[in-house]
Amino acid sequence: MTSTPDVLLELFVDVAYAVRRAIDAIDAMELRRRTDRGGQYALDLVADAEACRVLQRAGVRIVSEESGVHERDGATITVVVDPVDGSTNCSRGIPYWATSICALDADGPLAGLVVNQATGVCVTAVREKGAFRDGVRLRASSTTRTEDAMVYLTGTPPTPLPWKQFRALGSAALGLCEIAIGSLDGLLDAGGFHAPWDYLAGYLACVEAGAIVRDAHGRPLVTDDGDARRQLIAAGTAELADALAAGLA
Repeated sequence: MTSTPDVLLELFVDVAYAVRRAIDAIDAMELRRRTDRGGQYALDLVADAEACRVLQRAGVRIVSEESGVHERDGATITVVVDPVDGSTNCSRGIPYWATSICALDADGPLAGLVVNQATGVCVTAVREKGAFRDGVRLRASSTTRTEDAMVYLTGTPPTPLPWKQFRALGSAALGLCEIAIGSLDGLLDAGGFHAPWDYLAGYLACVEAGAIVRDAHGRPLVTDDGDARRQLIAAGTAELADALAAGLA
């Protein structure tokens, strides 16, 4: 396939539509059904089957949360995908769950899409071309002090910081997009439990919106290793990122 960012984003939109249609077709009584794998819902498998079906037509290598690595001979693009980020929210009808997709080439993240499937709000990003929400260019918050910050939490940090307010909404991909959008000022992981499919598309959106994203332990964030886990710190400014990191020390 042609691996231009525009073509990839069109592909990702098709994936997102397929996932949403698949989830909509599940009976409400079945949405909370679990599989034998810890933390996995049956809905995750339904969504994954549709996401991979669309991606496989494009001749890309796939790394999926639910089904692992799908190799493709000669592929120059790896697509890292979480068909449903925020599965518990989805299963319970909480309107905050996403499909998160990022394409990697030899130079790293090339194009990414995160769509809140409950609202249709879509964030896209292309390397060195910016990040956008429904076509509007994004710029991260300029907040520098924790005391002025609205912070997104994933879990309970060991030491609460004197932030202005916090939110814990259950989707790391969407949380990173909130940082890129500037609706929230910072994001703090309580532990190292996020995989590349959780954060790569949101990471690219943040970087392209001028935000800072780090691993709390200095490990590289750009990886397609499905076994990798990272502890994320993100903020619109380096000063706020440093202040949030200090709370984990």
